[in-house]
Order: sequence, then C-alpha cells, then structure tokens
Amino acid sequence: MKSLTAFVCIALVAGLTLSLSAGQQAPAARPSVYTSAQATAGQAAYTANCASCHQPTLVGQNEAPPLAGTNFMSTWGKRTTKDLIEYMSATMPPGKPSLAEADYINISAFILQYNGAPAGTQALAAVTATPIASIATGQRAAVPARAAGGDGDGGPPRPTGAAPSRGHSVVGDIKNYVPVTDAMLKNPPPGDWLMARRNYQAWSYSPLDEINRGNVKELKLAWSWSMNEAGANQAMPLIHNGIMYLGNTGNMMQAFDAATGELLWENQVGPTAIRGFGAVRNLAIYRDKVYMATNDGRLVAFDARTGKVAWDVPVANPRDGFTNSSGPIVARGKVIQGLHGCDRFRQNARCYISAYDAETGKQLWKFNTIARTGETGGDTWGTVPDVARAGGDTWIAGSYDPDLDLTYWGIAQAKPWMPVSRGNRTSDAALYTASTVALRVEDGSLAWHVQHIPGESLDLDEVFEKVLVDIGPEQDLFTIGKAGVLWKIDRKTGKFLGYKHTVFQNVFEKIDPERGIPTYRADIVDQKMDEWLTVCPSTEGGHNWQAMTYHPPTKQLIIPLSQSCMEIIPRKVAFEEGSGGTSAGRRFFEMPGSDGNIGKLLAIDVTNMKEMWSREQRAAYLTAALSTAGGIVFIGDLDRQFRALDVKTGEVLWSSRLNTAVQGFPVTFTANGRQFVAVTAGNGGGSPRLVPSTLAPEIKPPSNGNMLYVFELPKK
Repeated sequence: MKSLTAFVCIALVAGLTLSLSAGQQAPAARPSVYTSAQATAGQAAYTANCASCHQPTLVGQNEAPPLAGTNFMSTWGKRTTKDLIEYMSATMPPGKPSLAEADYINISAFILQYNGAPAGTQALAAVTATPIASIATGQRAAVPARAAGGDGDGGPPRPTGAAPSRGHSVVGDIKNYVPVTDAMLKNPPPGDWLMARRNYQAWSYSPLDEINRGNVKELKLAWSWSMNEAGANQAMPLIHNGIMYLGNTGNMMQAFDAATGELLWENQVGPTAIRGFGAVRNLAIYRDKVYMATNDGRLVAFDARTGKVAWDVPVANPRDGFTNSSGPIVARGKVIQGLHGCDRFRQNARCYISAYDAETGKQLWKFNTIARTGETGGDTWGTVPDVARAGGDTWIAGSYDPDLDLTYWGIAQAKPWMPVSRGNRTSDAALYTASTVALRVEDGSLAWHVQHIPGESLDLDEVFEKVLVDIGPEQDLFTIGKAGVLWKIDRKTGKFLGYKHTVFQNVFEKIDPERGIPTYRADIVDQKMDEWLTVCPSTEGGHNWQAMTYHPPTKQLIIPLSQSCMEIIPRKVAFEEGSGGTSAGRRFFEMPGSDGNIGKLLAIDVTNMKEMWSREQRAAYLTAALSTAGGIVFIGDLDRQFRALDVKTGEVLWSSRLNTAVQGFPVTFTANGRQFVAVTAGNGGGSPRLVPSTLAPEIKPPSNGNMLYVFELPKK
C-alpha cells in the first residue's frame, strides 16, 4: 500500500511538471489570514456556542444557515472576513451576543479553515478585510480532531459540555397506577391532562373551577423543580391520577407526585447533546405506557409505573438530520408522530407522519408530506427535481375526531423558504406544504387536504394546532399560522368556511372570500435572487407554537399572537444531496400600528369570527394559552410574568414573576383532591424567542434557568 501511494504521488508530480513544461503556470497559492492556533481555539468556541444550532459539521439546521460549502460561499464569498466577524459579533448567539472579541475572531478562523482556507503565520484580526472567496473554496479541509470529543474523521468534535446520559437513574414503582383507556382519552377525567392540549379537540381548556376569577389572586407556589439546561424548554406535563409525567430536556422522562413534587422515577434515554431546538413539547399516555419523541428522531415507550423502557424505535434515521420537538398523540391504539428536520435535500429520505402500534412500536403506516414525481400532487412542484423537494415538517402534534376517525395535522412550508431559491414559482403549489391534512387513522390515507397558502414563499408556516369546535350542526376546524390569518374549515369535508385577520399583514393583496385562496403581492410573485422584500408579519409569525385555547362557556378562541415585520432576501442554493436549508437572510423591525407592542392576546367569538377583546404589551407571549371553567386564562411572557386574566375581558387578575422567560404549555390538574396549575420557564426556541429579544433588548431575562413551577391556593 505504501508503494502504491508513493507511485500515485510521483505520477501527480510528474503530471504537474509536464503541464508546466507546456507553458502553463501553477495555480497561485491562496493567502493565509489566520493561524492554526486560532482555528483550534475557534473549534472549541464553536462547539460550545454554535454547534447546537449550526451542527457540528457546519451544515446548519432549521433557521441556522450553513457555515460551510457551496451555499455558504454563495452568500459570503464576495464579503470579507471583517464582515463575517462583525456580523457574528452583532448577532450571535442569537438575541444575546455575549462572547469575547477573541472568540468571534477564532470562530471565524475555524469557519475559514473548514471551508478550505489555509492556515499561516499571520493572525486574523477584527480589522482584517480579506474577501472570503480569495482564500476559501467551500471545500472541506482536513481539520485535526481534538483530543477529546473529536468525531474521528478529521471533522469537528461532537458537542461537549452535556453530561453523559444517566439512563434509568431513579427506579420507582407507582403502586396504584390506573391504566389509561380509549374511553379516558375520548372523555378525559376532569382532573387529568392526558394529551397535547388536554383533549382530542385541542382545546387547551380545563373544566376545573376550584381556582376561579374570585380567588386566583391568592395563588402561591406549591413546589418547583430545576430542569436540565439542554435546549429549548417548552414542556407540557401530563397528569394522570395524581402523577405528573414531565418530558425534560435532554430526552429525559420523569414521574412526580403531582401534589408534592416528589420524584418517583427518572429515565434519560439520550442523547443529551442538543439536536434541532432540543425541545420536548408534549408527551402521550395510553394504557400502561408513556410515549416520548426524542430529538434524534426516535419514539420511546416507558412503563408508566416504573420508568423502564418498553420499546424504542426510530421514526427516521438521525444520520439524515431528522429530529423532533413535538411528541405524539394516541388514537385507537396507534401512536401517531410527526417529523422535523426536513430542510435538507435527500434523494432517499423525506418527511412524513407515521403511526406505531402502542404495545409493540411496530410501524403501521406513514403519509409522506412531500409529493414526488408520479405521486398525487407530484406535479405541483414545477421543474424541481425530487432530490430538491424539501420541507413539509410536522412539528406540532395533531388533533383527532373519534366520530369521524380522522386525525388532523398541519404541514410546514417548502424549503428553501423562497421559490426563487428552490427553483419554482409562487404558482407552483408544492403539495402538501402549508396545508392541513385529514388522515384516516385506520391506514394513514388522505381523506382531504386544504392548502392555506399555495406556493408559500416567506416562511409563514401553517403547521400549528387544529382546534375542533361544533357550532350547531357545523363540525368546524380552526387553525392559524404565521401569516396571522385564522382559518375556519369544515372538518368532515375540508370545505373553506371563513377567515379572520388577527394582526397586520401585507403579503396578500386579497383572500378569495369563497375559496379562501390568498393572492400574493406582485413583487413577492416576481421575487429576484439577492433582492430584499419588506413584509409583515416576520418569520416570528403572527402566530407560532404558542397554542390558542377554546373556552366553551364563552365560545371564544383566545389566541397568543406576535407583532413584528422583516426584510427578507433569497439566496442561491446548490441543487445537490445534502444542500437545501432555509436559504434566506432576514432583518426585523416593529410592526406598523403596534406602538412597539410585540405581544398580543386576542379573543375571537367562534360563532361570528368577531373580536371580543385584545390585550397588547411590549413583551412577547411565550406560552400557550390555558383557559378554565373558573373563568380564567393563564399566559406567560418573555418578561418573566405568568399571569391569570379574566376570560371575558382580558383584565389581569394575578401575576407572578418567575426566574426567567415563561415559555411552554401551562396545564391545570387535581392531586389529593385539590387543583394545581403548572408552567415551565426557560430558554431557546427559534424566532418566537429571538425576534422579540432583538426588537426589545431592554427586556433581559436570564439566559439559563429551565424550571417547572406548580401553583396552588392556600390550604384552608
């Protein structure tokens, strides 16, 4: 082997010599602007501060763009090293630039090295203004693996700093466990919270009324629990028969005595490293098992009594970059799960919704959310080749109608975000993106679909909760996306019934009142590469993952909203395996007419789609809304406030300031015969957290402190 290698090297040298003798010149050596010591230090700083979003291999994910390869060079090649350092210093980590100047310089050196720029003796400085394309090629260089944490192939190290997975570290046995039946899921016991948004209809409403508008001002802390600092904290605990199940960050499941906070069992199935956003938004429970979707694309069933893993199956291959932030729902013995991390071009993989046998974990069906050539909807992507059809994430848990036996899911936008980047037009619908789909639970087949925004072009997602409400004989479905348009649909047929604007928007010139089809502004239709567009709302969304609530006594939807706008610019994308991503730059600004108020809570009468009341404030709302039979709406915000409002007026009845931003899904339940309210506080979560932090820098919640809080009335 050594002699063969020597022969090849000699042959290459000989070929070069012959070329030179023919009059050609050797390619000029690229200048070096950084030292290997800077790149080594930058690798460590990148791993600690950047890899959880941009990935250890610099490929990017979700809203974090790639920092290496063709797409990085197309965006940054004509710009200078000084531009790169200044941009990172002003914006990274998102919302709270906080590293030392030397760290930003060293991270830039590491990025240059990873993109093929040679190291030398000259140190990179903040004022060094060398065009990046003159020193880097975008081709991966051989980067020495670090002594600890390297990936073994000359690439960057795996993320460090996270503790090793603890496994089944606390073993317990819940003696009086009561299995959860189909009947319980269909009609949950009043004091339980058994699924995402509490019931199949996704109401986020509780019939409990011990805590009410008359006594809520007396709420006090019952107990709290420190959570892992391992990604976005947006949890929704489950409660069954006085036991709380918490999906902690770092892919950890915990069980508590819901009245006292005593830990009963704990099992961390890993990985502990952050993938995607790292959130565990919801769990599911059925019979004797609790189900969690991990952020490396697995589905795990735990024994609800002991915490022992009953089964552990892949939803998708994590090597393809798939992940999950929201968990499953259970319907008719099937665990139904979405998929996230669908933004990359993959020839042999794409996103889907899938169902698994609740007892064994066997996959029973899957529905592909991206249509390819020869499939129904495959002709709606224009000339985009199958490998470059990306997106279609399903990162919010669906809802279910047991009588129709249909499950309803929102499907996210196509990737890249803008048609000019993905090689088609706004007139190419790109099914089944930006849609609500109704699937038959029996086999996963499509009953109907509604595409809310054909050819969605600005990352204005329509993936969010599907709230099922009966209004007289009508069987309605309400949903709202980032454009801030509340859609009303017949959930049996998919027929469009109406819409309501909830925040200022200027992306649609009109919405057809009969069919509900929006028409984009002319300049959005005619968008051009590397030209800015100004649009409202921004990618933060008029509405995002912070779910609305339906309050049956007043027939109101109460919707957390955000008010921000942006400039957005499309970038060129290489149509090759592993490419893709969001491929757009953004700049954010306050929404006209908002008076600087980013947060908005809006109450809509479902019978006539009229506004009942609204409440605006500077701080963004970062929790779902929770309403109760006690006449209360609970909501939390970026400024650490957790509040109870009067459901009829929006008047503040009670408030408690927590340790950091209040974000997640509040729940209420009974334990030991008393009503409690629980909510999480924490960090992370993409645009809904980062855009308000950018627009309202005076609001400064701590950047750590993931916590669970449980409140109660004073004991009489």
